[in-house]
Amino acid sequence: MELDLGATISVDLERSVEKRVLAGMRSDIEFEGFDGTTLRGWWYAPPEPSAAIAMAHGFSAVKEMALDAYAERFCAAGFGVLVYDHRNLGASDGEPRQEIDPWGQVWDFRRALDWLEGRADVDPERLGLWGSSFSGGEAIIVAACDERVRAVVANVPLAGFPGVEYGDTSAEFAAIRDWVLAKPDPADRDREGVVGPFAVVEEAGNDLVPYLPQAESAEWFLRFGARPGSTWQNKVTLRNVFAGSPPFDPGLCIAHVAPTPLLLVVASEDRLAATEVAFDAFARAGEPKQLETIAGHHFVPYEGAGFEAASRAACDFFVSRLA
Repeated sequence: MELDLGATISVDLERSVEKRVLAGMRSDIEFEGFDGTTLRGWWYAPPEPSAAIAMAHGFSAVKEMALDAYAERFCAAGFGVLVYDHRNLGASDGEPRQEIDPWGQVWDFRRALDWLEGRADVDPERLGLWGSSFSGGEAIIVAACDERVRAVVANVPLAGFPGVEYGDTSAEFAAIRDWVLAKPDPADRDREGVVGPFAVVEEAGNDLVPYLPQAESAEWFLRFGARPGSTWQNKVTLRNVFAGSPPFDPGLCIAHVAPTPLLLVVASEDRLAATEVAFDAFARAGEPKQLETIAGHHFVPYEGAGFEAASRAACDFFVSRLA
C-alpha cells in the first residue's frame, strides 16, 4: 500500500492550525464555588453566542489530564466550554489540599452553571454537563436535580454501587434533590468527618495505601499526572464519601434524570466504575437516553481510539441535543 505523504502532511497541518486557533480561544478564568472558594480553569470561547458545556474531572485528577482534548473537540463543534479543577485540587483554591468532598463538588457544579448563565456569549437555555468517572456520577446527580441542565454526558461514570437493590428510589432521590437544591451551609461539609490519607495509586516510594489498586489506574495516573502543567499529586483524603444522610449515590438519581437527555459512555472492562453496574443504571434511566460502549478498561476514553470514539459520541450527542 502506498502512503500519500502529501495527504498526511495536509491533515497534520490542518490539525496544527486548528490547535493554534483553539489555543487562541482559550483563556484562564476563575469563579466562586458554593462557599466562596475560588475555582480556576479554562474558558473555551465560542465564535458567537452559543450553547455551553461545564466539565470537571474525576477522582483526584486535574484538568491537564486529557480534559483539554475533550474541550477542544466540543469548542470546535461550536460550543462554549468551561473546564475547571475541583476545590482543593490543581489550580483551584480550597483547604485542606488534596481533599475530595463529593457534595462540595456537586454544589460547585451548580456554581459552574451559574457562571455560564451570567455570560453574554452563552445561551442559558442550552447548558450541558460532562463528567467523567467520579465526576460522571456527580453530573448524573446534578442533571437529575437541576432543570437548567439540558443534556448530560456521564463518561465511564460512577453510576451506582455493586450489590445495591435500587428498586423504587423516589423517596431517596427526593431527599437528595432537596439537599442539592438547598442553599448549602459550609458547616455541612464537616458532618461525616475525614478518612485517609491514601495514595491515589501505588507508586514506588509512596508508603500510603493506594485507594485505586488496579494496575491500569497506576499506569494512567502516573503517566497523565506527569503531563506538562499538571499539578496532580498522589495523595488524597476523603470527606463525606458514601456515608451520611442523604447518601452520595448516583444510582439513586439516574432514574430521575429524564426528561433531560442522557449519554452514558461505558468501558467494557471497567474495574473502577464497574461495567455491569453502569449497564444496570442505564437500564433504569428514562428516555431520552443513549449508550456508547467503548472496548477496554476505565481509562481507554482518555487517549487513542477510545478517546476518538468517546469524544465523537459526546460531541454528536451535544450537537443533537443543544444545537
